[in-house]
Parts: sequence; structure tokens; C-alpha cells
Amino acid sequence: MTIRLPAADGTLRRHEPRTEPLAVAPGTPFTSRTVFAAAHVVADPYADVSPDSPAAVDWDATLAFRRHLWSHGLGVAEAMDTAQRGMGLDWAGAAELIRRSAAEARAVGGRIACGVGTDQITGGTLAGIRAAYEEQLAVAEEAGAQAVLMASRALAATADGPEDYLEVYGHLLRQAAEPVILHWLGPMFDPALEGYWGSSDLDAATDTFLQVVAAHPDKVDGVKISLLDARREIDLRRRLPRGVRCYTGDDFHYPELIAGDERGFSDALLGVFDPLGPLAAEAVRALDTGDAQGFRALLDPTVELSRHLFRPPTRFYKTGVVFLAWLAGHQSHFTMVGGLQSARSLPHLARAYELADTLGLFPDPELAQERMRTLLSLHGVTP
Repeated sequence: MTIRLPAADGTLRRHEPRTEPLAVAPGTPFTSRTVFAAAHVVADPYADVSPDSPAAVDWDATLAFRRHLWSHGLGVAEAMDTAQRGMGLDWAGAAELIRRSAAEARAVGGRIACGVGTDQITGGTLAGIRAAYEEQLAVAEEAGAQAVLMASRALAATADGPEDYLEVYGHLLRQAAEPVILHWLGPMFDPALEGYWGSSDLDAATDTFLQVVAAHPDKVDGVKISLLDARREIDLRRRLPRGVRCYTGDDFHYPELIAGDERGFSDALLGVFDPLGPLAAEAVRALDTGDAQGFRALLDPTVELSRHLFRPPTRFYKTGVVFLAWLAGHQSHFTMVGGLQSARSLPHLARAYELADTLGLFPDPELAQERMRTLLSLHGVTP
């Protein structure tokens, strides 16, 4: 049975859905790489909210999805931009998410790292920005989670130059109880972060970023680089102090970066590993056995889907991630906090379905097809 899907040119094309999913079983954590999937949040579809209301989260479904990722051996990167930080999820909601997910991680023995930022404020002084970071760092540490020091919109707007970044991050690293992950999120993911580290010149920004790491290598577990520039990431990771990991956040080039070369490799903290979780886990297990070719054979075909989900405007990739979670049966609806389900077009979503189905990502292909048909019908398309 075929399904007709709308294309970007306004025509309908036929797609023959898979009848069997890719066979992937749960498994234990990996030995060759440290891998986090940045997880999305599930909205409460019955909440009476407006675009200006605080996020209403379906906690049961949200935590169930994290158990799904842990069951395949993946770590969970919590309260990151994939969870709609700054795009529907405010600090109060993020704090609750951190506490609940960290407790769930302890219960099941899952690895968790949580985003720490300044989104409870919109600007102010450097002292106020430090205080905002400290408040969030305390929540993550008290919950027993590893902290990810996220890029701060407030700092980007307030800092006068590299020295301010060195001062703020140095202050935070000195007081961190355990080694943290430093996160460099590029402006393609958040335009408000243009010129982070004190310069729009990426070479100068990289030098400042590495100064922060070099001054406190014992307090930095790793750095997460989300610039969608594989060459720059490789150059940066080769300049890191010994023992500091590079977590790729490059959703365009992750297979080659994780596979690595004769001079090293990247670990991973990726939003695309939310929908790719089981398949990504299977691929990393191939690396655990030394089978780099098998790893690439599994993961290379996923890049087309990832590049589609993260196409500009890249910050709206979350819509495709949640859409695929609905099709896969991880949640009962396609609604998002802040109404972000409307951020991508029907042809965009149809192509995401087609690519994911071809990869065998849906545990129940028939359910995915039924839900895709429902969405098409709601838009006036006869599938």
C-alpha cells in the first residue's frame, strides 16, 4: 500500500512504507565512546495554555522517553536546547525537568547531564549573570547530575569582549563541584548567540574558548561544539588539553567526527540522537568491537534525515524531532510547548516521515503510516 506525500513544489509523490522496522535490541552503555542524546519534552495536550503561558509538560511521557534512551545505553542530555530551552520551556520548567529526570536516572542507573544557563534573566550586569548561572548550577548539582554550562543570551548581550567571558566562566569553573561540559552553541541554533566568546571571528572566538579550558582543565570533562563545521571541530579537538573530551554537536557530520581519525575522535551530545537513538546505539556498539566500517554503514545513511531536520532555520529542528517521536509511538499526540508544532511545513514533515520510514526508525510502521495519513487529512490532503 502506498501513501501520497506532498512535495515542496506542490505536487504529490507516492511512497511505499516499510512493513518491518529495523531490528535493534536494547543494550548496555558503550565502551569506546561517551554518547548523550539531547532529549525533547512532551507537552501536555490537555492543558489550557496560551503561547504566553508557562510550559505544560506531560511528565509521564517525558520520563518514559528518557527510559527508552537509557535502555539502549545512551546517556541523556537534559534541559538542553532540544528540550526547547528558551523556545517554550522557561527556567522553572527546566528546573523541574532536571530534578525529575535526575531522580529517574538514579532509579534506572542511567547517565545524565543537565543544561545550566541564565534563561531566568534577559540581561543585566556580569554579576547578575554569574548569579543566574550559579542558581542553575546549584539545581543540577543538588539533583546529582553532571552540569553542562550552556551559552548565555544574557552574557552575549552584556559582555564587552573576551575578558568578560574569561571572567564569568572562570568564576563558575572554580566553584563547580565536579567537571562540567562546556557548550558552544552557534548562531545557526540561536541567533542571539552571535559573537559568543567575544568575537564574530571564529578563530578569535576559538582561542578564547580554549583559554577557558586551558585555565581549568581539571574542571572540564569535555566541550560540546555545535557549529556545523567539521573541520573547525577537528582542529579544536586537537588543541584540547589531554583528558578533555570533545563532544560533537554537529548534526551534519557526526558519523565522521565520532569515527575519528589517526589523531583522535569526538564523543557525542546530539539532538538528532533523540529520533535516531536505537540505531545510533547499534552503530556505536559496532565501534566498541573495532568495526568502524560497520559503524559508518549504519550511521552514514541517517545523515540525509538529520540534514533535513536541521535545515535552516536550524533552531526549529525540534519540531521534526517531536513529530518523529509521535510517529514512532513515543507520545500520543503531535503538540509542543509554545505551539512549536506549527514551525515546519507539511512538505517538510512529509519528507521527514519518508526518510525516517526508509531507515526503519518506526517500531510500528503501520502506526506511523496511520498517523501520517491523519496529519495529511487534517491538512486537506487525500493520502
